[in-house]
This record gives sequence, structure tokens and C-alpha cells, in this order.
Amino acid sequence: MSSDAGAAPSAQMIDLFAGPGGLDVAAQWLGISVTGVEWDEDALATRLAAGLDTEPGDVRDRGPELFPDATILAGGPPCQTFSVAGSGVGREALDEVLNFVDRMGDGDRTVRVELKKLRDERTGLVLEPLRWALDAIDLHRQPYEVIVLEQVPAVLPVWKRMGEVLRSRGYKFTTDILRTEQFGIPQTRRRAILVAHLNRQPSLPMATHRRFRRDGSIHPDDAHLPAWVPMGPVLAGHDKFVVVSNYGTGGDPKARGRRRYDEPAYTVTGKVSRNKMESLRGRYIRNLDHLDAGRLQTFPPDYPWTGRDLAQQIGNAIPPRLAVHVLSRAVFDRAPDENALNTVVTGRWGEFRTGYRGALLQAGIVPDESAEPLDRCARTLPTLW
Repeated sequence: MSSDAGAAPSAQMIDLFAGPGGLDVAAQWLGISVTGVEWDEDALATRLAAGLDTEPGDVRDRGPELFPDATILAGGPPCQTFSVAGSGVGREALDEVLNFVDRMGDGDRTVRVELKKLRDERTGLVLEPLRWALDAIDLHRQPYEVIVLEQVPAVLPVWKRMGEVLRSRGYKFTTDILRTEQFGIPQTRRRAILVAHLNRQPSLPMATHRRFRRDGSIHPDDAHLPAWVPMGPVLAGHDKFVVVSNYGTGGDPKARGRRRYDEPAYTVTGKVSRNKMESLRGRYIRNLDHLDAGRLQTFPPDYPWTGRDLAQQIGNAIPPRLAVHVLSRAVFDRAPDENALNTVVTGRWGEFRTGYRGALLQAGIVPDESAEPLDRCARTLPTLW
């Protein structure tokens, strides 16, 4: 597969702030070799249990020189200071962050020192992928061919400004907000996505499902698409039910939001266990747990969540199904096959890592680990295409 088709020559990816593996799972489903950089000990425990290649440590203490063969840079910086559910410190510092982006684009390396003086140091983490991308160029390393970043919607202005800096270094880029329910994920969740490509104009994936609207209306733009995927089949073991959100609606904390079994779930957060499941008549059934959260995020049902604060690990991750759509379009310039994607999302991770990959190996679709990365990548594509 040539880079003209959109794939980096060796299709090797570095995932910054990798967490428990949302992007990594998607990359492996697509046959992309991936290493995640992560420091949180709980996320590291999950990654180890899942068999994900990991460089333990702080993204700020590492750089592209440690991964000279990587052609794809990806990541989802921590969102707590930008998230609506978080402190909001990042949103308040938006103008300052944008100024830092401009200065980094002008080659000002003193920015790293000033970032430590921000009211919440986590706010500056959103700039680390740009540092990695610029260092790969300025330190005379081969530039990344593809860059894929995701964050909460409040970060979209930062992605746009980063895109302009990358454009000045020869990249083409696109950025926008994607809604998870429009990609077959049984929850409503919005993510700001940036894709930059060194050799072609990149595009974001096209929606595969309709946008969820509480009033049941269908917009003409997506009337031709199937309806969103409801949470009912995912939260198996119960008939018709209602999930009562932990968060209020309309600015009233007492007005708890409610979603039916035939609607997508609310955004999965680290407080998902506070969401209650009730019968249609209001009888309490149970609270949601981390297994529910993992499935609503489209992780495989047997994904080996390990360590503490499992709900927070899951809530922080990008849904692997959304990541597949974004990576497919960004790296290979095509969409995955929906039926094949359904198979891997509902399949077992353990079988994919062992028996499933073994079956592909026997069939000649996946070569052994000694094969060249491009060969491994190109021959695994039929699993999702």
C-alpha cells in the first residue's frame, strides 16, 4: 500500500496520553502497529493486562527521538480542565493557550517553562502533541505523515490554531466536532478531532447513523441513514428501562436527565456509577457499573479492566469504534466495513489477541511478527474492509 492511498509507509503509531487504550484498540483492529505513552499506574495496569505495547512515563519527559520509526502521531490529552464536567480552568485560559500555540509555531522554546506556571498545569498538556510534531521537524527527524488528535469540544479553537501552525510546516489539516452516536456508538458524546496529513488533504469520517434528537425529528441531511444505536441491547439482562443521569438538565441540578432503553446513553464519564437504571414505572433496578461503561464506550466485552478507578479510566477514553472511523479515514483514506466493525466490537479481545489473530495468521491474512510493518498492516486490512 503506497502513501498515495493515504497510509504512512510503515504505519507505526505513537499514542500520547494513551490511557487504557481506546486509540490503541482501534489501531490494532486496523492492523496498525502502536505504542502508547502513559504514566497513570491504573491505566498502565489495564494496558498490561490487555497486552498493549506501552512506554511508561510522562509525555512531557519524552519526545519523537525515542520512536524514530513512527509515522503516525496520535493522542487525546487529559480533558479535565477543558471539560464541562471538570474545573473549567482550561476554558478560562483559552486565549493564553492560543498564544502559546502561536509562539511554539514561531519556534519559541521557552513556552515549556511558562506552561508550568498555569493555574492548573494539566491545561498545558494539550500542547504536547504540537511539541512532538514540531520537534520531529526541527530536530531533523522524519516528520510524522499523519497526526490525529481528539479532545472535548471546548478544545476545537486550539486544534484550529494548531492546524494553522502545522499548515505553515507543510501539512494540510481538517478539524471539527464529531458526535459518537452518528458512528454506531450507543451514547451521545461529542469530540473535537484534528487530522493533519503531510501528503494529501485529509478528511473526517462520514456519519454512518443519524444524529440523536430528543423530539424524534429527523433532519433531511441524515434521513437516508439508519437510526442511532440504542443502549438497550448493550445493557443486556433487563427489559424496558430508563437511565436517570447523575447530571441535571437545563441548568437545574435537581432536574435529572432521563434516557430510555431505545435511546443512546448519556456521555460516559468517571461518575457513570451514579447513573441509575429504573423500570418504566420508576422502580429502582441498579446503578450502572464499569462493565456497562466499557460496553457503552464500545470496548470489547472481555476487555481486562484492571487497577483502581475503573470508571474514570473508561470515561477518559475515546470510544474505539469512533477511533476506528477516524483512523481509517486519516491513515488509509477510506471507511471501515460496518459489518466487520460490528464483529470486532462485539467480539472478544482475548480471542482477537490470540485465537483470532492465530486464525488470521493461518489463513495468511496476518504474517508473523518478524514481517515488515507495512506487510503486516496491508494484509490485516481485510479484517475491517
